[in-house]
Formats: sequence, structure tokens, C-alpha cells
Amino acid sequence: MIDKNQTCGAGQDSMPYMTCLIHILEEWFGVEQLEDYLNFANYLLWVFTPLILLILPYFTIFLLYLTIIFLHIYKRKNVLKEAYSHNLWDGARKTVATVWDGHAAVWHGYEVHGMEKIPEGPALIIFYHGAIPIDFYYFMVKIFALQELNKKYLRYIFILMFFTGFSLLLDVFCVLHGPREKCVEILKSGHLLAISPGGVREALISDETYNIIWGNRKGFAQVAIDAKVPIIPMFTQNIREGFRSLGGTRLFRWLYEKFRYPFAPMYGGFPVKLRTYLGDPIPYDPKITAEELAEKTKNAVQALIDEHQRIPGNIMSALLERFHKKQKVN
Repeated sequence: MIDKNQTCGAGQDSMPYMTCLIHILEEWFGVEQLEDYLNFANYLLWVFTPLILLILPYFTIFLLYLTIIFLHIYKRKNVLKEAYSHNLWDGARKTVATVWDGHAAVWHGYEVHGMEKIPEGPALIIFYHGAIPIDFYYFMVKIFALQELNKKYLRYIFILMFFTGFSLLLDVFCVLHGPREKCVEILKSGHLLAISPGGVREALISDETYNIIWGNRKGFAQVAIDAKVPIIPMFTQNIREGFRSLGGTRLFRWLYEKFRYPFAPMYGGFPVKLRTYLGDPIPYDPKITAEELAEKTKNAVQALIDEHQRIPGNIMSALLERFHKKQKVN
């Protein structure tokens, strides 16, 4: 980096290197007062950077709505085929999966480690919830790709979450918001089911310390016990560095607890490195209680955080990880 105190030239006509460089650029581009333009650009950068950081997280929501618009167009163009085909949505799923997989690779260099730990039969996947669970969208795409490429996974993955206005998207990708009995039914049918016990509360209130906020929730553990399936813990490295929420502040936390609505603003959208890690399955044990299984699962997710996540998370370090040597991807 050039020091402003260093000079170019010699004798009395010498001048600071930066001034010299500006004069050279002025002659090259054929403009005058280039330094004033640079100062103005620097001012704009300081003014608009905070605004960009607030807008970027909602670009992901924008992509979701673009996906929904595409699905509506697809449905309208293929409405006559519905009566003659059981695979009406296959083309749409492949298109959407390709777009989102490309976004994952380009923007976050997304990787999944431990895919071999998912059994051939049903299983319950329990994951830590980021401010925006974009990592789980990417993970669903990977599961779908494996279904298409090598037929190892012959069932859809379900997630117990709540979305507003996304009914068509949820139907096409088999996303469920339902009671415990429905979850057990899905697992007994041989499907995979994914749940984030922390849900919206964890998304809003947790921060770069990656504290798990499940409260006393143990319904997911009872689902695994009733369905007699293993639990697979899941965590995505740097998910809090990609998107951050201000929900941990006293005001926004009170608003959420009072109205059960995510009022808290988010910022980020940084192209940090994202790696999803799947832990060792916790096998079904008829002797264990729901409380014990819930605690065991929480410890397993915490172990993944402790092993793979820098605490507290650092955005710059997460960005630099994009340039580290790639790990072996399953």
C-alpha cells in the first residue's frame, strides 16, 4: 500500500505518491479534479453501505418470491397435463433446485459434510436456526439432487416451519406445518423430517455466540420416540455471519414475546463460507424419555457448534474462509 508521505519524482518537484498517482489517472482518463470525484465516491460509500447491509437479507426473500412466481407460471402453463401425469412438478423442482444450488455455490461456496450419516430409512434431522435459514434451503436442494442423481434418497424431506403466503412453494417441495401426530405419520411412512426446535425465537434472539435457544421444548424428541427413528444433529458453520438479527435487543425481544411476530430488522447477506455438518445419529432407544432425548440432542448440536464454529463469530474471518483450502465434500 502506498504511503501518502512517500514521494515520487526528485528534487523540488517531488510530490506524494498518491498525488502523483491521481495526476497520472487524470491524464489517462482525460478528466480534471479526479481527487474530488474520489472523495465524493468515498462519501457515497459511507452513506449507502449501511443501507445495503439492511437490504441484502431481504434479497433472499425476494428470491423466494421469484421462485413462487415461477411456480405459478409453471402451474398455469401445465394445467392440462395435471390430469395425465403424476409428476407434474418434477420439471419445476429441477429448475428451482438448479437455481438455488447455483446461488449456494456462487454466493456462499456451500458445502455439506456427513451426508453418509443419513440412513436409508426415515430419520429426524434437528438443526440450529440462523437469522435466515438459507442453509436449510441449500441443504434441501442437495437432498433433492441426490434423489435425482443416484437414487440413494427416495423420499422427500419435510421441515416443520411456518411461512406466510408461500403455500404453493410449500406444497411443491413438501414442506409441512402440522401437529405432532402428522410428524410421526410422515416418519413412519419412511420419509425424512427436519425440525428446528429453536424456530423463530432462536432466529431472532440468538447471536454470534451461537447460543441454542430451545427452552423446554421436547416435542421433537417425543416424535422421534413415537416413530422409533434416529435423530441426526445438524449445524451450519458461519450461518450467523451471513445474516444477523437485532432481535436480541430488549425492545425487539419484548415485541416478539408480546406479539409473537418477528419485528426485528436484519442485516448482512455477506458472501461468507457456509458449511453444513451432520453429526452422528442418535439411535432410537425405547428406554429413554423425551426430556433425556431432547437434552442429548441439544448436547449433540452444541458439540457441532463447539467443533466447527469460531465463538464469537467474526464476519471478516468467515469471508476469508472462502479462500481457504477446500475440505472434502461428501
